[in-house]
Amino acid sequence: MIGTSSRSGALQRARLYVVCDARGGGSALERFLDAILEARAGIVQLRDKQAEAGDLLKWAETFRRCADRHDALFIVNDRPDVAVAAGADGVHLGQNDLPARTARALVGEDILIGLSTHDAAQFDAAPPEADYLCVGPVHATPTKPGRPAIGLDAVRHAAATPEARPWFAIGGIDAATIEDVAAAGATRVVVVRAVTEAEDPGAAAATLLRSLPSG
Repeated sequence: MIGTSSRSGALQRARLYVVCDARGGGSALERFLDAILEARAGIVQLRDKQAEAGDLLKWAETFRRCADRHDALFIVNDRPDVAVAAGADGVHLGQNDLPARTARALVGEDILIGLSTHDAAQFDAAPPEADYLCVGPVHATPTKPGRPAIGLDAVRHAAATPEARPWFAIGGIDAATIEDVAAAGATRVVVVRAVTEAEDPGAAAATLLRSLPSG
């Protein structure tokens, strides 16, 4: 596990953040995580909104083990309680989840908190308890049904804002769209289908990273 004093440094270095479910668990999940982390994905997030805590904790063991093997960060979606119980490096929250201040009281000072933002106003109003922000969805994506795409203007806004904390562009980012996102100022991205649905997830992750500036 990355030491608590090193989590912020690992967050600063991360450029590719991959969100996925448990992919059936077991060896298939472990092979997938090892492949993308070997390709230098810096963060992996376990996201399954329908799963109960017990299943999340079971799957989290594999996420934790693989993240440790590659000195990467492991984040749990939505559930501060599971993040603490699983020994995760952080928890990611949406605008309608627990407020970041409440989550901070639950998880303590050492666990990272991420927060989704969907426009410039939310980005600017993000509370200090959030260690990193996501900006999107840049493009429409089935992983966020009913959430309209916000386009690249919010990415440009984030890029023009003095960076007090890391931020990631998210939403429909893949090999065909990442160059435009990078041109708008993003140096870090979150992806789902571009890697999880790829025939070779490791190669897909490496291709995405090559399209991003180094910082």
